[in-house]
Amino acid sequence: MACSFDEHPEAVQVWFKNFPNLKEKVARFHFYIHAIFSGKNQTSFMVAEAKISATSPTNFDLIQMIDSPLTVGPQPDSKIIGRAQGTDGGSSFEEISLVITHNFLFTEGEYNGSMLSVLGREALLDEYRELPIVGGTGAFRLARGIITSQTASFNNTSKDIVYEVTAMVLYYVG
Repeated sequence: MACSFDEHPEAVQVWFKNFPNLKEKVARFHFYIHAIFSGKNQTSFMVAEAKISATSPTNFDLIQMIDSPLTVGPQPDSKIIGRAQGTDGGSSFEEISLVITHNFLFTEGEYNGSMLSVLGREALLDEYRELPIVGGTGAFRLARGIITSQTASFNNTSKDIVYEVTAMVLYYVG
């Protein structure tokens, strides 16, 4: 998974030296995240819980790690373009919400090897959720922006979820 950007420290220093000459660009991405909680292709694993987790109707204090595929469509066999990797933690006593730290690592196309970082609160029962893009690497150095997400499908038995995501990203090009 090679990055099309030179990541050597000297190259990064040159990039920052040329920063005043770079132009800001806007990109829009649309993809799906497949959070699989069961079976042989599981992508989300609980790694910590407190005593309250078992009795909390909102999953307060449950922590899970994810490494879920990013795909072009909502189908499980849709083309994979990257991975969503990070943590989710139950963060509210009153509603089902998570504090998330996700890195969207692109493994295909023009942005292969580049990553967007998202950090924020996601209220899972809201129809639409908005989270900030707080940075990135590779082609997305110093990126910022917003992702919006909604639940595309939810399986009541397995608890598997497919999220539909749109990202609006500001980043810099030479």
